[in-house]
Amino acid sequence: MLTSCTCNLISFNHLLIVLKSAIDVLFATRGLSISRIRGQGFDGASNMNRHISGLKSLIQAENASAFYVHCFAHQLQLTLVAVSKKHDKICSFFDHLASLVNFVGASCKRKELVVVKQIEKLAEEISQGNRMTGKGLNQEAVLKRPGDTRWGSHYHTILSVISLFSPALDVLEEIKDMPSFHENKGEIYRLIDAMNDFEFIFLLHLMRKVLGITNDLSQVLQRKDQDLANAYVW
Repeated sequence: MLTSCTCNLISFNHLLIVLKSAIDVLFATRGLSISRIRGQGFDGASNMNRHISGLKSLIQAENASAFYVHCFAHQLQLTLVAVSKKHDKICSFFDHLASLVNFVGASCKRKELVVVKQIEKLAEEISQGNRMTGKGLNQEAVLKRPGDTRWGSHYHTILSVISLFSPALDVLEEIKDMPSFHENKGEIYRLIDAMNDFEFIFLLHLMRKVLGITNDLSQVLQRKDQDLANAYVW
């Protein structure tokens, strides 16, 4: 009788064989040889680690010189995470950023309030002639949650917070004294204080600039038509 662990092991081993066979076929059709490989790299996502470890081992069993490295885009992401966590103020800034996005986006009611405030703000700016109108402009935005290993997601989180800064702050101000939010009162006031703090706003725009540069680099590194010469220029 096969146990679930045995079945999983069989499925895992079968997948490795399929992946390795696909690589063999690809190399054969291009007139290439695994014996000439001098490096291998894959997406380093955590849900692929077992498959990567097994696949790289199969390749290295055939060619010991095929050393494994993370894909360069993922190395960049991990480096940014590690460096940022060594700076107390940057680390604290991203903690506040995550708390803001998680709290305001934790319920449908709060999300709807942000949308309402956003629409009110847009209507006011349009009526004052301070905002352009047209097709594709002034779309409804949402606060996006960041992820630790996908550092590019922090860039998109920052962009969403900048875009919805006033509506999100208005929502916090509106709900801070509501009886239904009594248990969250401390957190709400901490978020309001952070959003009104010059350092938080300064870091918000500073990290937008910094991560905007690294985001462009990350996108270039992930292009399917990328070549070594162009990557070197970047």
